[in-house]
Amino acid sequence: LSDQTSILSSLPSFQSFQIVMLGLDCAGKTTVLYRLQFNEFVNTVPTKAFNTEKIKVTLGNSKTVTFHFWDEKFHTCHCGSHIPDCTDSVVFLVVSVDIERVEEAKTELHKITKISENQGVPVLIVANKQDLRNSLSPSEIDKLLAMGELSSSAPWHLQPTCAITGDGLKEGLEKLHDMIIKRLNVATEKEKMNINTYYICVEEVFSGLILTNRRVQDGQQYLMSKCFYLP
Repeated sequence: LSDQTSILSSLPSFQSFQIVMLGLDCAGKTTVLYRLQFNEFVNTVPTKAFNTEKIKVTLGNSKTVTFHFWDEKFHTCHCGSHIPDCTDSVVFLVVSVDIERVEEAKTELHKITKISENQGVPVLIVANKQDLRNSLSPSEIDKLLAMGELSSSAPWHLQPTCAITGDGLKEGLEKLHDMIIKRLNVATEKEKMNINTYYICVEEVFSGLILTNRRVQDGQQYLMSKCFYLP
C-alpha cells in the first residue's frame, strides 16, 4: 500500500491513460463506452471502423482519472496488431451467454497476451451480459478462457458486468486503474535501478582511471629514482 501511495503521489494530479478496447463483434463494447460516458443506456449500431471516447471517472480515492478509450472493430487473427506502444491497458469484452463465442474469444485473447510488444500490458476482461438468465458464471468463463494459461507477464482481472445497467463497470475501472498504477510503479523502480547502476559504473570507471593514473605516476617516479642513482 505504501508503494502504491508513493507512486500515486509522484504522478500528476490529473491522470490520463490510453485504453484499447477489443472483443468479438456485438460483445457490447460501444454500449459499455456510452454507459460510462453518459451514465445511461444508449442504443448503438455496430462499429464500422473505430470509436474513441474520453471518459472522466472519479475513483474510490476521490482522484479524477481520464480514460481515453479506443474501441476498434474486431478483426479475427490480428486484433493484437492494433495495440499501439502507448497503450496503458487493454479491455477485452466477452459475451457471457454463448460458449462457442467464449471459446473464440479465448483464442484471440491469448494471441494478444503472447505478442512480445504487449508483454506486461494489463488486461481487464469484461464478462458482459451477466443480466441474462442463461449467462455463464465468472468461474465458468475463467475456466473457458483458460485464464491461468495467460502469459505470466500480463496482469489481468475478470470483471462480470452488465453494460445496459452499468453493474460492475465502476468496479472494473477501479481494478483497471490499480493494475496500471502497479505497472507504472514497477517501471519506475526499474528506471531508478538503471540510473543507480549507471552512476555506479561511471564511478567505477573514473575510479579506475584515477588508480591507473596513480600507477603511471608511481612508475615514472620509480624510473626517475633508478636513473638518478645510476653510476
